[in-house]
Amino acid sequence: MFFVDAIEVAGLGNRSYLAGGERTAVVVDPPRDIDRVIAAAARRGVRISHVVETHVHNDYVTGGLELARVVGAAYLVPAAARVSFARVPVADGDRTEIDAAAGLALRALATPGHTPHHTSYVLEENGAAIAVFTGGSLLIGTVGRPDLVEPRLTEGLARAQHASARRLAAELPDETAVLPTHGFGSFCSSTQSEGGDTTIGKEKVSNEALNRDVDSFVADLLAGLDDVPAYYTHMGPANAAGPAPVDLTPPAVADAGEIAARLAAGEWVVDLRNRVAFAQGHVAGSFNFEAEGQLATYLAWLIPWGKPVTLLAESPEQLVAAQRELVRVGIDRPAAAATGGPAQWLREGEEPAAFARGTFADLAGRAGDDVVVLDVRRASERSDGYIEGSVHIPIHTLPRRLGEIPDGEVWVHCAGGMRAAVAASLLDAAGRHVVAVDDSFDAAGKAGLTVRTP
Repeated sequence: MFFVDAIEVAGLGNRSYLAGGERTAVVVDPPRDIDRVIAAAARRGVRISHVVETHVHNDYVTGGLELARVVGAAYLVPAAARVSFARVPVADGDRTEIDAAAGLALRALATPGHTPHHTSYVLEENGAAIAVFTGGSLLIGTVGRPDLVEPRLTEGLARAQHASARRLAAELPDETAVLPTHGFGSFCSSTQSEGGDTTIGKEKVSNEALNRDVDSFVADLLAGLDDVPAYYTHMGPANAAGPAPVDLTPPAVADAGEIAARLAAGEWVVDLRNRVAFAQGHVAGSFNFEAEGQLATYLAWLIPWGKPVTLLAESPEQLVAAQRELVRVGIDRPAAAATGGPAQWLREGEEPAAFARGTFADLAGRAGDDVVVLDVRRASERSDGYIEGSVHIPIHTLPRRLGEIPDGEVWVHCAGGMRAAVAASLLDAAGRHVVAVDDSFDAAGKAGLTVRTP
């Protein structure tokens, strides 16, 4: 008997895995907050004997080194990965026994492409393949992106990615479960995946790496690559050096005076409440990154790396969850934090700031007025259609490009509302008159706005 449990890291669009028999188990690509993994093993009543990495990750800080130390497990890392800590180097074809009583073992398969050293692991039961942990190689309907290591390597890695996907398809039975780390919203995926589970057989039908020739596959893959979150630059080096243990203890409590002082010092004060509450009233100068959105991705992408951040949460539970998300991308310790609402965060005599929200129908009703329409979607999204006359500044470039926005009332939109709220808070903090469009972009044309395609 064997089991495989997926450990979702939803905010980053990733999965880790716990797999084993009745006594022992292996963890694949663990998140940095290892207490979740330890709890999952405890629920199964198994000992974690091995921790493995498919590659040195570019999109999050791994918990592998610390997990292996805490539970006394062997730490397996691809042999070609350049790291600064002791580990068990893994080469193509290596087999590792996971649970002898259950006949479970891992077999390493070199699958370069996402990174030069990328390795997949085949879970075998009595010598028969039952699942393959593919990391950033073969994903659900797509593959991991090959452009995160070094620009001069990108095309070569794309070709290697095609070959690696085909190796997996050729060497494994159709019924083998494919268990990737990326592809559930992660920017490590070359395109966004659909569905939550797949097999080698299903991928042979749907995955372009398996049904297109290498030249056309590579050309389309490279043409479709999206923007890379800025914080990725810091993830690989942190993982190669060996991440420090996490500290999830409560941060120092900030009162209204300290919040004001930190804003005056140019630090970031981040309000985690939902965008409706923020628009209705907030501390002037604070930024809105919803705790329920892709908090870690967008905050880590936009904030100048290393700048102190103070978190404002509506509840202690929201604050704890946000801390957990942020350590996964290397934002380890908030400078301070506060809970409650503007009434607790503003000094006596101060009034909360606010701005309006609207829909695309509201915007259409302003036709002829002197308004600026700001589109903060990525270029790949805008290529599918944009509002005629709109200014395009992707959200991840906005902090340094505020001066490019024409004078006037700014109606800012994205695809659904979350990023527009972030952008509106940045504009509001800069003193602009802003309206956040909280609406699906699909409604723009229906509202009577002229939508063009490049």
